[in-house]
Amino acid sequence: MASHLSGGKVNVALVQDEYKKDLLRLLSKCEGPKAIVWDKGLEGPVGLIAKYELLRDNEVIKMFPMTGDRLPNVVAKIKNLIFISRPKLSLMDLVAKHIHWEEQSSTNKREFHLFFVPRRSKVCEKFLMTKGVFGTLTFIEEFACNLFPFDSDLMSMELEDAYKEYHLENDPTCLYQVAESVMGLQRLFGTIPAVYGKGAGAKHVCDLMHRMARERMGLEPPQPKIDRLLLLDRSVDLLTALATPLTYEGLIDEIFSINNTTARFPAERYLIPVFYTHSKYLFQIPYTTASTHPPISRFTKADEMLSDMPTQKKKIILNSADELFAEIRDKNFNAVGPTLSRKARLISSQFEERHGEKTVQEMKQFVARLPHMMAAKASLATHTTIAELIKELTDSDDFLESLQTEQEFMNGIDTDRVHPYIEDCIAQKHPLLKVLKLLCMQSITNSGMKAKVLDHYKREILQTYGFQHILTLRNLESVGLLRVQHSSRPYTILRKMLRLTVEDESEITPTDISYVHSVYAPLSVRLAQHLVSPGGWKGMQDILGLLPGPTIEETQLDKQGKDLVGTQPSQTEVVLVFFIGGCTFSEVSALRFLSQREDSNVEFVVCTTKLINGGLFLKSLMEPLSIDINN
Repeated sequence: MASHLSGGKVNVALVQDEYKKDLLRLLSKCEGPKAIVWDKGLEGPVGLIAKYELLRDNEVIKMFPMTGDRLPNVVAKIKNLIFISRPKLSLMDLVAKHIHWEEQSSTNKREFHLFFVPRRSKVCEKFLMTKGVFGTLTFIEEFACNLFPFDSDLMSMELEDAYKEYHLENDPTCLYQVAESVMGLQRLFGTIPAVYGKGAGAKHVCDLMHRMARERMGLEPPQPKIDRLLLLDRSVDLLTALATPLTYEGLIDEIFSINNTTARFPAERYLIPVFYTHSKYLFQIPYTTASTHPPISRFTKADEMLSDMPTQKKKIILNSADELFAEIRDKNFNAVGPTLSRKARLISSQFEERHGEKTVQEMKQFVARLPHMMAAKASLATHTTIAELIKELTDSDDFLESLQTEQEFMNGIDTDRVHPYIEDCIAQKHPLLKVLKLLCMQSITNSGMKAKVLDHYKREILQTYGFQHILTLRNLESVGLLRVQHSSRPYTILRKMLRLTVEDESEITPTDISYVHSVYAPLSVRLAQHLVSPGGWKGMQDILGLLPGPTIEETQLDKQGKDLVGTQPSQTEVVLVFFIGGCTFSEVSALRFLSQREDSNVEFVVCTTKLINGGLFLKSLMEPLSIDINN
């Protein structure tokens, strides 16, 4: 079976293979049995590149998350202890503590190693010197893994604070990493002939790419496989980052959160209990055979099992390796139910075939298809359950009222006054994230608020949720999510000129990208759509001028100084869209929709600093002064 990472002109599996080779090269330097202590933020992403089996084959016998607790005693018997960490001082403090603990508890000859991801840090090395452990480290290496492949058309850097660091703290470090990522892709897939971009972050990355290209003039890249690069600073389109997605995958992320292609769901929804009248025991029948949990004892005391169920979570991997998920992930949620019903009828009819009269040859063919049919049945059961869980929330009055308010703002309705629904949410002390999200959406769609309206909201929030949140409100104002209205109203003009809101668009058989939010077309994807249409961004200067930051339209030259644009004839054009500051699942779905249209000859590949949703985006900008931001 082909990997879910392979496909198209740009084979994302090549990126995975390059990083895998680099990691194995580093591990080979540490001879003998190894234990790895992971930075918790890297355990999932690096796990996408190097599976446990691969690490085990290279003498990695134990793996642990990096915490403030001592490692188990069994580690003392393992020769090599390898720390794999991002270059953060808080993590270096943990590395130093673990080395001191291990030196105190073990008399065996040990070797300690540190692999920085994605690059070494002089500041961190000096910190380790002050802690007295720098000289103890045998190898200090750099695992230059900038992009983690999530799917055949999707890669993420997993930099959760990139937007905050650049736009709030004025730290451009993440932009250097973005430029490094693009240069790495060009080493694999050739120099990208045309570069476009919008926003201050995009311009900064483009300048860094020029500098890096000059420094690496001696390298000979392969023939270009990517035709255009589109760099988009998240600040260009803040509304899409906050809007509630209405695609299947987007809602899974919004409600349950998808981390490194994996989501967790209530385990009890995947068990069908059958009670026996003659015994105080429960016989558990798995609802799906795709469980990633260890086998549970078939007989358990009913009261014990039921009391344990609420704390259990079922992990499900969500990528295009699952054929059914690949089919429904980008659909509007209202189109998922009919698709699942059609699949159920198809699978049922396939299984019914076994009852008819069959020749030996036909029976062999049926048996050969059986594993695939069983996998399809298990997948259908899994996604039917997930869809039911989502529907329970999307049918609730709270969700529908909040969504209606969002869509009113997108259409420019009631954006210039204190909104009664937001006031009610504050009065009833709804989760602060929900209130801030609606508040920011109102500010963006009204191109700012009247001073008295903004002051009223801020006063109500501080009095209800606590004055510690004044710093969070300040942050939101600093990055432009909340602001006082000036004379210009760019959103109103952009909404009309770019058709950002589309009424009466079919959610079942859509013809426009607005289906991902049922009403609103992501501005970022509209820009990509115009870029690949005849004429590109020519004639759009007035529209682009309404958006923040500079506009980039450049061509890159080959080693001989020749223009690469148009030198690679191809039936399909490949466009790499790089979101700087985060990308939502609705944007990924909208770009896939454009690629899959019958009249399309464009293939989009998406890279981002982080896959985000409205909650994650706002959390990254909040000051962590409250224990529970939902209260």
